[in-house]
Amino acid sequence: MITRRSFLIASTAALAAPVIAQGRSALLADAMRNLTQLHSLQVQRADEIVFEKAQKGPGLDHLANIKSCSKSIVALLLGTAINRREISSVDASLQEVAPRLLPANATPGAEDITMEDLVTLRAGLERTSGGNYGEWISSSNWIADALSRPMVATPGGRMLYSTGSTHVLGAALTEATGQSLLTLSRERLGRPLDIEIPAWTRDPQGYYLGGNEMAITPRSMLKIAVLLRDRGVYANKQVIPENWIAASTKPYGRSAFSGLGYGYGWFLLPSGYALARGYGGQIIAAHPDRKLAVAITSDPTRPARSGGYFGDLIRLLDGPILNMS
Repeated sequence: MITRRSFLIASTAALAAPVIAQGRSALLADAMRNLTQLHSLQVQRADEIVFEKAQKGPGLDHLANIKSCSKSIVALLLGTAINRREISSVDASLQEVAPRLLPANATPGAEDITMEDLVTLRAGLERTSGGNYGEWISSSNWIADALSRPMVATPGGRMLYSTGSTHVLGAALTEATGQSLLTLSRERLGRPLDIEIPAWTRDPQGYYLGGNEMAITPRSMLKIAVLLRDRGVYANKQVIPENWIAASTKPYGRSAFSGLGYGYGWFLLPSGYALARGYGGQIIAAHPDRKLAVAITSDPTRPARSGGYFGDLIRLLDGPILNMS
C-alpha cells in the first residue's frame, strides 16, 4: 500500500536523483583535471552512459594504442578457440597445440607449458617485458627467443608478467585455428561488437604481436568492457562463452608489481572490478555487481606505475566511479 509518506519520499528521491548524478559527474570531471596523463574516460551503468569526456588526445572516436590491454583480448580469443574445440582445453600443452612453434633450442620443459600457463602469465620462463623487452623485439625470432629463455619458475607457479608469453599464446591460436590473430580478432570480437580493428605489429615470422600495440577507439574499449561485465553477452548475443568469463575472472596468480590478482588475462581488484591494463594508463574495466563498464585512455608515452599514476586511476575507479553505481 502506498501511503502519502512513502509517496513523498519516493517523489523527493526522484527529484533529487538528477542533482546527485550531476554532482557526482562534476566530482569526476574535477578529478580528471588533476590527472595530467589522462586522455579520456567513459562510464556506462547498465545501458546508460553516465559519463564521457575526452580532455586530451585524439578523442573518443579515433584510434588509441591500448598497449597491454591487448593481452586481455588474446585471452578472450582463447576462450572462443576452446569453445569451438580448436583447442581441447586450457590444459593442452604447447606440444599438443602448436609443436611447430618450439625451436630446436627450446628450454627443456617449454613443450609442456599449457595454454593456462600462458594466459595466466605463469609460463615460468624468464620475462621478456620490462628491461628485457627491447632485446626481445630486436631478436630475429620472437617466439624462439621467448621459448629458449631460462626457466626461472615452475610453469603454473608464480606470475611472471611477460609479453612473450602472450605472444606465444597468440601464435598458438593462429596455429590451432589456421587464422591470423588479426582475422580472429575481427571475426570473433570486431564483427559481433561492431568495432574496427586495424592491422598492427607483426613479428619477423609474420605472427601478429599477441599482447601489445593493438589500436581501437575508446568507444570500442567501452564495448569490450560491457561484454566482460555482461558475462560474454553483447547486444543479446553470447559472443564469449559465459563459463570462460567466469573462469577468466578468478585469480590464478598475483602481480609482483601491483599486488593484484590475475585471471585469464584480466587483473582483479579487491573492490570487484576485472580490468585490462596497458602501458601509460590504458584501462578496460568491468564491475558486474555494480553494472559498471569503464574505458580509460591515457598518454601512451608516459609510464603508469602501480605506486604512481596507475594507483591514481585505481583510486578513481574505487572512489568517484564506483559511487556512480
